[in-house]
Amino acid sequence: MLIRVETSPEDIAGMNAAQGVITARGGMTSHAAVVARGMGTPCVSGSPDIKIDYASKTLKTTSGVVINEGDWISIDGAKGEIIEGKVPTVSVEMTGNFGTLMSWVDEIKTLTVKANAETPKDAKQARDFGAEGIGLARTEHMFFDPSRIQDMREMILADNVEGRRAALAKLLPYQKADFVELFKIMDGLPVTIRLIDPPLHEFLPHTEEDIAILAAHIGKPVEFVKQRSEALKEQNPMLGHRGCRLAITYPEICEMQTRAILSAALECKNAGVVVKPEIEVPLVGSKKEVDIVKAVIDATAESLFAETGDRIEYSVGSMIELPRAAVLANEIAESCEFFEFGTNDLTQTTLGMSRDDTGKILDEYRARGIYVADPFASVDQLGVGLLIKDAVAKARATKGDKIHLGVCGEHGGDPDSIEFFHKCGFNSVSCSPFRVPIARLAAAQAAVKNPRK
Repeated sequence: MLIRVETSPEDIAGMNAAQGVITARGGMTSHAAVVARGMGTPCVSGSPDIKIDYASKTLKTTSGVVINEGDWISIDGAKGEIIEGKVPTVSVEMTGNFGTLMSWVDEIKTLTVKANAETPKDAKQARDFGAEGIGLARTEHMFFDPSRIQDMREMILADNVEGRRAALAKLLPYQKADFVELFKIMDGLPVTIRLIDPPLHEFLPHTEEDIAILAAHIGKPVEFVKQRSEALKEQNPMLGHRGCRLAITYPEICEMQTRAILSAALECKNAGVVVKPEIEVPLVGSKKEVDIVKAVIDATAESLFAETGDRIEYSVGSMIELPRAAVLANEIAESCEFFEFGTNDLTQTTLGMSRDDTGKILDEYRARGIYVADPFASVDQLGVGLLIKDAVAKARATKGDKIHLGVCGEHGGDPDSIEFFHKCGFNSVSCSPFRVPIARLAAAQAAVKNPRK
Protein backbone atom coordinates (compact mmCIF):
# COMPACT_ATOMS: atom_id res chain seq x y z
CA MET A 1 0.00 0.00 0.00
CA LEU A 2 1.40 3.38 -1.00
CA ILE A 3 0.61 5.94 1.70
CA ARG A 4 1.33 9.61 0.96
CA VAL A 5 0.16 13.02 2.12
CA GLU A 6 -0.54 13.59 -1.58
CA THR A 7 0.89 12.13 -4.78
CA SER A 8 2.53 13.77 -7.77
CA PRO A 9 3.66 12.44 -11.16
CA GLU A 10 7.01 11.36 -9.69
CA ASP A 11 5.12 8.76 -7.61
CA ILE A 12 4.12 6.81 -10.75
CA ALA A 13 6.62 3.99 -10.10
CA GLY A 14 5.36 3.56 -6.55
CA MET A 15 1.74 3.60 -7.69
CA ASN A 16 2.53 0.94 -10.28
CA ALA A 17 4.00 -1.27 -7.58
CA ALA A 18 1.23 -0.70 -5.02
CA GLN A 19 -1.96 -2.73 -4.61
CA GLY A 20 -3.70 0.31 -3.14
CA VAL A 21 -3.13 4.03 -2.50
CA ILE A 22 -4.05 6.21 0.49
CA THR A 23 -3.57 9.99 0.65
CA ALA A 24 -4.44 12.49 3.35
CA ARG A 25 -5.16 15.23 0.83
CA GLY A 26 -7.15 15.11 -2.40
CA GLY A 27 -10.51 14.03 -3.72
CA MET A 28 -12.28 12.16 -6.52
CA THR A 29 -10.24 13.82 -9.26
CA SER A 30 -6.95 14.51 -7.49
CA HIS A 31 -3.77 13.10 -9.01
CA ALA A 32 -3.83 9.99 -6.80
CA ALA A 33 -7.47 9.18 -7.55
CA VAL A 34 -7.26 9.73 -11.30
CA VAL A 35 -4.04 7.76 -11.83
CA ALA A 36 -5.06 4.93 -9.49
CA ARG A 37 -8.44 4.63 -11.21
CA GLY A 38 -6.68 4.34 -14.55
CA MET A 39 -4.54 1.52 -13.18
CA GLY A 40 -7.51 -0.25 -11.66
CA THR A 41 -5.92 0.27 -8.25
CA PRO A 42 -8.15 0.99 -5.23
CA CYS A 43 -7.55 4.44 -3.75
CA VAL A 44 -8.76 6.42 -0.76
CA SER A 45 -7.83 10.02 -1.46
CA GLY A 46 -8.44 12.98 0.81
CA SER A 47 -9.17 11.67 4.30
CA PRO A 48 -9.17 14.44 6.94
CA ASP A 49 -9.24 11.78 9.67
CA ILE A 50 -5.70 10.55 9.13
CA LYS A 51 -2.22 11.95 9.70
CA ILE A 52 0.75 10.52 7.81
CA ASP A 53 4.22 10.75 9.33
CA TYR A 54 7.03 9.96 6.87
CA ALA A 55 9.73 10.01 9.56
CA SER A 56 8.12 7.31 11.72
CA LYS A 57 6.39 5.64 8.74
CA THR A 58 3.04 5.63 10.47
CA LEU A 59 -0.57 6.42 9.67
CA LYS A 60 -2.53 7.76 12.63
CA THR A 61 -6.27 8.35 12.81
CA THR A 62 -8.06 11.00 14.83
CA SER A 63 -9.60 8.18 16.90
CA GLY A 64 -6.14 7.05 18.02
CA VAL A 65 -5.50 4.04 15.75
CA VAL A 66 -1.85 3.75 14.66
CA ILE A 67 -0.83 1.79 11.53
CA ASN A 68 2.89 1.06 11.19
CA GLU A 69 4.86 0.11 8.12
CA GLY A 70 4.46 -3.66 7.71
CA ASP A 71 0.96 -3.84 9.21
CA TRP A 72 -1.92 -5.30 7.19
CA ILE A 73 -4.61 -2.86 6.09
CA SER A 74 -7.33 -3.06 3.44
CA ILE A 75 -9.20 -0.34 1.58
CA ASP A 76 -12.49 0.01 -0.25
CA GLY A 77 -11.91 2.65 -2.89
CA ALA A 78 -15.60 2.89 -3.82
CA LYS A 79 -16.70 3.69 -0.26
CA GLY A 80 -13.53 5.51 0.81
CA GLU A 81 -12.93 3.13 3.71
CA ILE A 82 -9.62 2.18 5.36
CA ILE A 83 -9.94 -1.13 7.22
CA GLU A 84 -7.56 -2.64 9.76
CA GLY A 85 -6.38 -6.13 8.84
CA LYS A 86 -6.55 -8.32 5.75
CA VAL A 87 -9.90 -8.53 3.92
CA PRO A 88 -10.48 -11.30 1.29
CA THR A 89 -10.94 -10.04 -2.29
CA VAL A 90 -12.06 -11.48 -5.63
CA SER A 91 -11.26 -10.43 -9.20
CA VAL A 92 -13.97 -8.94 -11.41
CA GLU A 93 -14.96 -10.75 -14.60
CA MET A 94 -17.33 -9.82 -17.43
CA THR A 95 -18.95 -13.21 -17.88
CA GLY A 96 -22.37 -14.84 -17.81
CA ASN A 97 -25.42 -12.60 -17.83
CA PHE A 98 -23.30 -9.50 -17.39
CA GLY A 99 -21.31 -10.36 -20.50
CA THR A 100 -24.55 -10.85 -22.42
CA LEU A 101 -25.90 -7.52 -21.20
CA MET A 102 -22.72 -5.73 -22.31
CA SER A 103 -23.10 -7.16 -25.81
CA TRP A 104 -26.54 -5.53 -25.99
CA VAL A 105 -25.43 -2.09 -24.86
CA ASP A 106 -23.06 -1.70 -27.80
CA GLU A 107 -25.96 -2.19 -30.19
CA ILE A 108 -27.91 0.62 -28.54
CA LYS A 109 -25.45 3.34 -27.51
CA THR A 110 -24.51 6.17 -29.88
CA LEU A 111 -21.57 7.52 -27.88
CA THR A 112 -18.20 5.92 -28.59
CA VAL A 113 -16.49 4.88 -25.35
CA LYS A 114 -12.72 5.21 -25.28
CA ALA A 115 -10.16 4.91 -22.49
CA ASN A 116 -7.56 7.13 -20.89
CA ALA A 117 -4.40 5.00 -21.15
CA GLU A 118 -0.71 5.41 -21.90
CA THR A 119 0.84 2.09 -20.85
CA PRO A 120 0.52 -1.24 -22.69
CA LYS A 121 -1.04 -2.78 -19.57
CA ASP A 122 -3.77 -0.12 -19.36
CA ALA A 123 -4.37 -0.16 -23.11
CA LYS A 124 -4.81 -3.96 -23.15
CA GLN A 125 -7.12 -3.81 -20.15
CA ALA A 126 -9.17 -1.07 -21.82
CA ARG A 127 -9.54 -3.05 -25.04
CA ASP A 128 -10.53 -6.16 -23.06
CA PHE A 129 -13.25 -4.09 -21.40
CA GLY A 130 -14.57 -2.97 -24.79
CA ALA A 131 -12.89 0.42 -25.25
CA GLU A 132 -13.15 1.74 -28.82
CA GLY A 133 -9.84 3.56 -28.83
CA ILE A 134 -7.71 5.74 -26.57
CA GLY A 135 -9.19 9.16 -25.89
CA LEU A 136 -6.26 10.39 -23.82
CA ALA A 137 -2.66 9.19 -23.64
CA ARG A 138 -0.78 11.40 -21.16
CA THR A 139 2.77 11.49 -22.48
CA GLU A 140 4.26 12.98 -19.31
CA HIS A 141 3.66 9.71 -17.45
CA MET A 142 6.04 8.02 -19.89
CA PHE A 143 8.99 10.10 -18.69
CA PHE A 144 9.05 8.98 -15.05
CA ASP A 145 10.54 5.57 -15.78
CA PRO A 146 13.94 5.37 -13.99
CA SER A 147 15.67 4.72 -17.33
CA ARG A 148 14.33 8.01 -18.75
CA ILE A 149 13.87 10.49 -15.95
CA GLN A 150 17.49 11.66 -15.85
CA ASP A 151 17.48 12.46 -19.59
CA MET A 152 14.20 14.31 -19.09
CA ARG A 153 15.72 16.30 -16.25
CA GLU A 154 18.79 17.02 -18.38
CA MET A 155 16.50 18.50 -21.02
CA ILE A 156 14.70 20.64 -18.45
CA LEU A 157 17.89 22.01 -16.91
CA ALA A 158 19.58 22.77 -20.25
CA ASP A 159 20.17 26.50 -20.61
CA ASN A 160 20.03 26.62 -24.41
CA VAL A 161 18.23 25.04 -27.37
CA GLU A 162 21.20 22.86 -28.32
CA GLY A 163 21.30 21.32 -24.87
CA ARG A 164 17.59 20.61 -24.93
CA ARG A 165 17.78 19.04 -28.38
CA ALA A 166 20.63 16.77 -27.29
CA ALA A 167 18.63 15.48 -24.33
CA LEU A 168 15.45 15.16 -26.39
CA ALA A 169 17.33 13.02 -28.91
CA LYS A 170 17.90 10.51 -26.09
CA LEU A 171 14.20 10.53 -25.19
CA LEU A 172 12.94 10.11 -28.77
CA PRO A 173 13.50 6.32 -29.02
CA TYR A 174 11.68 5.75 -25.73
CA GLN A 175 8.67 7.79 -26.80
CA LYS A 176 8.54 6.10 -30.18
CA ALA A 177 8.65 2.63 -28.60
CA ASP A 178 5.78 3.58 -26.28
CA PHE A 179 3.63 4.74 -29.17
CA VAL A 180 4.40 1.64 -31.23
CA GLU A 181 3.03 -0.48 -28.39
CA LEU A 182 -0.14 1.61 -28.08
CA PHE A 183 -0.79 1.59 -31.83
CA LYS A 184 -0.36 -2.19 -32.03
CA ILE A 185 -2.74 -2.82 -29.15
CA MET A 186 -5.32 -0.41 -30.58
CA ASP A 187 -4.96 -1.73 -34.14
CA GLY A 188 -7.74 -0.13 -36.20
CA LEU A 189 -8.88 2.21 -33.43
CA PRO A 190 -8.06 5.92 -32.87
CA VAL A 191 -5.35 6.90 -30.39
CA THR A 192 -5.37 10.47 -29.06
CA ILE A 193 -1.97 11.49 -27.71
CA ARG A 194 -1.72 14.62 -25.61
CA LEU A 195 1.48 16.62 -25.86
CA ILE A 196 3.32 17.11 -22.58
CA ASP A 197 1.12 19.02 -20.15
CA PRO A 198 2.44 19.54 -16.57
CA PRO A 199 4.93 22.24 -15.57
CA LEU A 200 8.52 21.07 -15.94
CA HIS A 201 9.47 21.53 -12.30
CA GLU A 202 7.33 18.47 -11.46
CA PHE A 203 9.97 16.27 -13.10
CA LEU A 204 12.86 17.60 -11.01
CA PRO A 205 14.32 15.87 -7.91
CA HIS A 206 13.68 17.09 -4.37
CA THR A 207 16.03 15.15 -2.09
CA GLU A 208 19.73 15.96 -1.68
CA GLU A 209 20.62 12.45 -2.84
CA ASP A 210 18.59 12.69 -6.05
CA ILE A 211 19.91 16.18 -6.76
CA ALA A 212 23.50 14.90 -6.43
CA ILE A 213 22.75 11.98 -8.79
CA LEU A 214 21.30 14.35 -11.39
CA ALA A 215 24.25 16.74 -11.07
CA ALA A 216 26.65 13.87 -11.76
CA HIS A 217 24.52 12.71 -14.72
CA ILE A 218 24.65 16.08 -16.46
CA GLY A 219 28.19 16.93 -15.35
CA LYS A 220 27.22 20.07 -13.45
CA PRO A 221 27.73 21.21 -9.83
CA VAL A 222 24.99 20.45 -7.30
CA GLU A 223 24.51 24.19 -6.81
CA PHE A 224 23.72 24.60 -10.53
CA VAL A 225 20.93 22.03 -10.28
CA LYS A 226 19.50 23.71 -7.20
CA GLN A 227 19.59 27.18 -8.77
CA ARG A 228 17.95 26.03 -12.00
CA SER A 229 15.31 24.10 -10.07
CA GLU A 230 14.54 27.12 -7.94
CA ALA A 231 14.21 29.30 -11.04
CA LEU A 232 11.59 26.91 -12.48
CA LYS A 233 9.37 26.92 -9.39
CA GLU A 234 6.02 28.65 -9.74
CA GLN A 235 3.61 30.06 -7.17
CA ASN A 236 0.59 28.58 -8.95
CA PRO A 237 1.88 25.93 -11.38
CA MET A 238 -1.59 24.62 -12.20
CA LEU A 239 -2.15 27.91 -14.01
CA GLY A 240 1.46 28.47 -14.97
CA HIS A 241 4.01 27.39 -17.59
CA ARG A 242 2.34 24.19 -18.79
CA GLY A 243 0.25 22.77 -21.62
CA CYS A 244 0.56 24.48 -25.00
CA ARG A 245 2.67 27.17 -23.34
CA LEU A 246 5.52 24.65 -23.16
CA ALA A 247 5.18 23.83 -26.86
CA ILE A 248 5.20 27.53 -27.75
CA THR A 249 8.22 28.47 -25.64
CA TYR A 250 10.11 25.21 -26.26
CA PRO A 251 9.00 24.07 -29.74
CA GLU A 252 11.78 21.50 -29.80
CA ILE A 253 9.81 19.42 -27.26
CA CYS A 254 6.80 19.43 -29.58
CA GLU A 255 9.05 18.49 -32.51
CA MET A 256 10.42 15.46 -30.66
CA GLN A 257 6.99 14.25 -29.58
CA THR A 258 5.52 14.72 -33.06
CA ARG A 259 8.41 12.84 -34.64
CA ALA A 260 8.04 10.02 -32.12
CA ILE A 261 4.28 9.73 -32.71
CA LEU A 262 4.43 9.77 -36.50
CA SER A 263 7.55 7.63 -36.90
CA ALA A 264 5.88 5.03 -34.66
CA ALA A 265 2.73 5.30 -36.79
CA LEU A 266 4.72 4.78 -40.00
CA GLU A 267 6.50 1.75 -38.55
CA CYS A 268 3.20 0.21 -37.49
CA LYS A 269 1.53 1.00 -40.81
CA ASN A 270 4.30 -0.78 -42.67
CA ALA A 271 3.85 -3.78 -40.35
CA GLY A 272 0.18 -4.03 -41.32
CA VAL A 273 -1.30 -2.24 -38.32
CA VAL A 274 -4.15 0.19 -39.01
CA VAL A 275 -3.06 3.38 -37.26
CA LYS A 276 -5.17 6.45 -36.51
CA PRO A 277 -2.94 8.93 -34.65
CA GLU A 278 -4.47 12.07 -33.17
CA ILE A 279 -2.20 14.75 -31.71
CA GLU A 280 -3.76 16.83 -28.97
CA VAL A 281 -2.67 20.32 -27.90
CA PRO A 282 -3.46 20.90 -24.20
CA LEU A 283 -4.56 23.96 -22.22
CA VAL A 284 -5.31 26.23 -25.18
CA GLY A 285 -7.13 29.50 -24.72
CA SER A 286 -7.00 30.90 -28.24
CA LYS A 287 -6.93 29.93 -31.90
CA LYS A 288 -3.51 31.55 -32.22
CA GLU A 289 -2.00 29.13 -29.71
CA VAL A 290 -3.33 26.17 -31.69
CA ASP A 291 -2.06 27.67 -34.94
CA ILE A 292 1.46 28.15 -33.57
CA VAL A 293 1.73 24.61 -32.20
CA LYS A 294 0.02 23.06 -35.24
CA ALA A 295 2.58 24.78 -37.50
CA VAL A 296 5.37 23.04 -35.56
CA ILE A 297 3.55 19.69 -35.78
CA ASP A 298 2.90 19.99 -39.52
CA ALA A 299 6.44 21.16 -40.32
CA THR A 300 7.90 18.28 -38.33
CA ALA A 301 5.57 15.83 -40.06
CA GLU A 302 6.52 17.05 -43.53
CA SER A 303 10.22 16.82 -42.65
CA LEU A 304 9.75 13.22 -41.45
CA PHE A 305 7.71 12.26 -44.51
CA ALA A 306 10.41 13.70 -46.81
CA GLU A 307 13.12 11.74 -44.98
CA THR A 308 11.24 8.43 -45.08
CA GLY A 309 9.53 8.77 -48.44
CA ASP A 310 6.36 7.66 -46.74
CA ARG A 311 3.27 9.37 -45.33
CA ILE A 312 0.45 8.69 -42.92
CA GLU A 313 -2.72 10.55 -42.13
CA TYR A 314 -2.94 12.21 -38.74
CA SER A 315 -5.22 14.76 -37.11
CA VAL A 316 -4.59 17.68 -34.76
CA GLY A 317 -7.02 18.89 -32.13
CA SER A 318 -7.08 20.60 -28.78
CA MET A 319 -8.14 20.18 -25.20
CA ILE A 320 -11.00 22.42 -24.07
CA GLU A 321 -10.22 22.84 -20.39
CA LEU A 322 -10.21 26.60 -19.88
CA PRO A 323 -13.33 28.81 -19.80
CA ARG A 324 -11.74 31.04 -22.45
CA ALA A 325 -11.39 28.07 -24.78
CA ALA A 326 -15.04 27.17 -24.28
CA VAL A 327 -16.16 30.74 -24.97
CA LEU A 328 -13.99 30.97 -28.10
CA ALA A 329 -14.72 27.43 -29.31
CA ASN A 330 -16.07 28.74 -32.63
CA GLU A 331 -12.70 30.33 -33.46
CA ILE A 332 -10.55 27.50 -32.08
CA ALA A 333 -12.59 24.93 -34.03
CA GLU A 334 -11.38 26.51 -37.29
CA SER A 335 -7.91 25.07 -36.60
CA CYS A 336 -8.95 21.72 -35.11
CA GLU A 337 -10.21 18.38 -36.34
CA PHE A 338 -11.32 17.35 -32.87
CA PHE A 339 -11.94 18.69 -29.39
CA GLU A 340 -11.46 16.70 -26.20
CA PHE A 341 -13.04 18.40 -23.21
CA GLY A 342 -10.76 18.08 -20.19
CA THR A 343 -13.55 18.42 -17.66
CA ASN A 344 -11.25 18.01 -14.63
CA ASP A 345 -9.41 21.26 -15.32
CA LEU A 346 -12.47 22.94 -16.84
CA THR A 347 -14.24 22.39 -13.54
CA GLN A 348 -11.29 23.72 -11.56
CA THR A 349 -10.85 26.82 -13.64
CA THR A 350 -14.58 27.58 -13.86
CA LEU A 351 -15.34 27.09 -10.17
CA GLY A 352 -12.02 28.48 -8.95
CA MET A 353 -11.66 25.33 -6.81
CA SER A 354 -8.72 22.95 -6.62
CA ARG A 355 -9.59 19.32 -7.18
CA ASP A 356 -6.80 18.41 -4.74
CA ASP A 357 -7.64 20.73 -1.85
CA THR A 358 -11.40 21.26 -1.61
CA GLY A 359 -12.65 17.86 -0.51
CA LYS A 360 -13.45 19.03 3.02
CA ILE A 361 -15.12 22.19 1.67
CA LEU A 362 -17.33 20.25 -0.74
CA ASP A 363 -18.75 18.08 2.04
CA GLU A 364 -20.08 21.23 3.71
CA TYR A 365 -21.25 22.68 0.40
CA ARG A 366 -23.25 19.57 -0.44
CA ALA A 367 -24.73 19.48 3.06
CA ARG A 368 -25.91 23.07 2.61
CA GLY A 369 -27.26 22.43 -0.87
CA ILE A 370 -24.81 24.71 -2.69
CA TYR A 371 -23.83 21.76 -4.90
CA VAL A 372 -26.08 18.74 -5.32
CA ALA A 373 -23.10 16.48 -6.03
CA ASP A 374 -19.32 16.71 -5.98
CA PRO A 375 -18.65 18.73 -9.19
CA PHE A 376 -15.36 16.86 -9.65
CA ALA A 377 -17.18 13.51 -9.66
CA SER A 378 -20.36 14.45 -11.57
CA VAL A 379 -20.29 17.39 -13.98
CA ASP A 380 -21.70 20.68 -12.66
CA GLN A 381 -24.49 21.00 -15.23
CA LEU A 382 -25.69 24.42 -14.04
CA GLY A 383 -22.30 26.11 -14.32
CA VAL A 384 -19.61 24.14 -16.12
CA GLY A 385 -22.36 22.47 -18.14
CA LEU A 386 -23.48 25.76 -19.65
CA LEU A 387 -19.94 26.41 -20.87
CA ILE A 388 -19.82 22.92 -22.37
CA LYS A 389 -23.17 23.31 -24.15
CA ASP A 390 -22.12 26.69 -25.51
CA ALA A 391 -18.76 25.35 -26.71
CA VAL A 392 -20.42 22.38 -28.45
CA ALA A 393 -22.91 24.66 -30.21
CA LYS A 394 -20.14 27.02 -31.34
CA ALA A 395 -17.92 24.19 -32.58
CA ARG A 396 -20.79 22.66 -34.54
CA ALA A 397 -21.69 26.05 -35.99
CA THR A 398 -18.14 26.37 -37.31
CA LYS A 399 -17.40 22.81 -38.43
CA GLY A 400 -20.70 20.92 -38.30
CA ASP A 401 -20.17 17.16 -38.08
CA LYS A 402 -16.63 17.46 -39.42
CA ILE A 403 -15.27 18.08 -35.93
CA HIS A 404 -15.21 15.19 -33.45
CA LEU A 405 -16.24 16.20 -29.94
CA GLY A 406 -15.19 14.07 -27.00
CA VAL A 407 -14.72 14.16 -23.25
CA CYS A 408 -11.57 12.82 -21.60
CA GLY A 409 -11.96 14.09 -18.05
CA GLU A 410 -12.95 11.75 -15.23
CA HIS A 411 -16.58 12.75 -15.78
CA GLY A 412 -16.40 10.54 -18.87
CA GLY A 413 -16.94 7.54 -16.59
CA ASP A 414 -19.80 8.98 -14.50
CA PRO A 415 -23.29 7.82 -15.59
CA ASP A 416 -25.08 11.10 -14.85
CA SER A 417 -22.39 13.06 -16.69
CA ILE A 418 -22.49 10.64 -19.64
CA GLU A 419 -26.22 11.24 -20.05
CA PHE A 420 -25.54 14.98 -20.06
CA PHE A 421 -22.80 14.60 -22.69
CA HIS A 422 -25.08 12.44 -24.82
CA LYS A 423 -27.78 15.12 -24.75
CA CYS A 424 -25.20 17.80 -25.63
CA GLY A 425 -24.37 15.96 -28.85
CA PHE A 426 -20.89 14.62 -28.13
CA ASN A 427 -19.38 11.86 -30.26
CA SER A 428 -17.41 10.10 -27.53
CA VAL A 429 -16.43 9.87 -23.90
CA SER A 430 -13.14 8.57 -22.55
CA CYS A 431 -12.50 7.30 -19.04
CA SER A 432 -10.18 5.14 -16.98
CA PRO A 433 -9.97 1.53 -18.29
CA PHE A 434 -11.81 -0.01 -15.36
CA ARG A 435 -14.70 2.44 -15.82
CA VAL A 436 -15.20 1.51 -19.49
CA PRO A 437 -17.91 -1.12 -18.82
CA ILE A 438 -20.06 1.24 -16.75
CA ALA A 439 -19.50 4.01 -19.32
CA ARG A 440 -20.73 1.70 -22.09
CA LEU A 441 -23.81 0.80 -20.06
CA ALA A 442 -24.49 4.44 -19.17
CA ALA A 443 -24.13 5.46 -22.83
CA ALA A 444 -26.76 2.87 -23.80
CA GLN A 445 -29.10 4.02 -21.03
CA ALA A 446 -28.68 7.62 -22.20
CA ALA A 447 -29.54 6.59 -25.77
CA VAL A 448 -32.71 4.81 -24.60
CA LYS A 449 -33.88 7.78 -22.53
CA ASN A 450 -32.84 10.44 -25.04
CA PRO A 451 -33.00 9.05 -28.61
CA ARG A 452 -31.04 11.07 -31.14
CA LYS A 453 -32.72 12.13 -34.34
